Amino acid sequence: GDGQNLVTEDVTVVEGDVATISCRVKNSDDSVIQLLNPNRQTIYFRDFRPLKDSRFQLVNFSNSELRVSLTNVSISDEGRYFCQLYTDPPQEIYTTITVLVPPRNLVIDIQKEIAVEGEEIELNCTAMASRPATTIRWFKGNKELTGKSEVEQWSDMYTVTSQLLLKVGREDDGVPVICLVDHPAVKDLQTQRYLEVMYKPQVRVSQNYPVQGLTREGEPLELTCAAFGKPQPTDMRWLRVDDEMPQHVVVSGSNLLISNLNKTDNGTYRCEASNAVGKSHADYMLFVYDSRAGEEGAIRSVDHAVVGGVVAVVVFAMLCLLIILGRYFARHK
Repeated sequence: GDGQNLVTEDVTVVEGDVATISCRVKNSDDSVIQLLNPNRQTIYFRDFRPLKDSRFQLVNFSNSELRVSLTNVSISDEGRYFCQLYTDPPQEIYTTITVLVPPRNLVIDIQKEIAVEGEEIELNCTAMASRPATTIRWFKGNKELTGKSEVEQWSDMYTVTSQLLLKVGREDDGVPVICLVDHPAVKDLQTQRYLEVMYKPQVRVSQNYPVQGLTREGEPLELTCAAFGKPQPTDMRWLRVDDEMPQHVVVSGSNLLISNLNKTDNGTYRCEASNAVGKSHADYMLFVYDSRAGEEGAIRSVDHAVVGGVVAVVVFAMLCLLIILGRYFARHK
């Protein structure tokens, strides 16, 4: 027969879980229902189990349904299972059990444990022995990256290896690279490795004194050099670009001090820092102003303000005079 009075559904199950097979009769006439395995051996005849495999257990039996569970499912259980109804003529329909196998292991191999900024490193993520083949996705922090995958098949199992080529910068130091698996048999399976990137120093020069304003003759100047790198800079030095350092300049570690500025100090002062990766520097351009440069500017500003005030008063007085004269002539006219 064509199984027109029988109903069943295909079953997808993860290896080791429980599969439930249901053979249902739409219009029951008390005919006998039985369930057969892929080798066409009878698992259940009505509510009786001829098959000795105790993993098969009766869940429900009635005139309209035979429902059977299969525990601890393995790949060998995969295939077609047949529901039969003893009518005249007999009817038969099949259901297919598909067994999913999650990856056995997930491993990231990194080409270089410690990289230098600007280098391109290779990472490989391997998902072993899954069914079907796994899809591997890469992330650097929250950003998804594109890798290149290869699939190897051994018997009914698949091993997938994805290769990621990544050019690293200093901003990648301490950032996790995540290998994530997309597979119907498992959720949220991932592993990660933290990048370790060495980079040359970043150097910054700041002016401690004067805090604001001009650098004038006779006043002090204090500069501080800050340098950060990986590894931390071990060598830091001050120099004057294109000229010798004045003898009265005092250098103490990361600080440079000139206690009494004069115009011969004009020039560019450089702080250099280095580590195992390389050398970097930051420059400070010094221009020494006359001792009264700021004061003269302030005096000029005051003078301009006074002149502006006088002009405003004169203009206001003239406007008032014009208004009074206008009214006077209007009356006499």
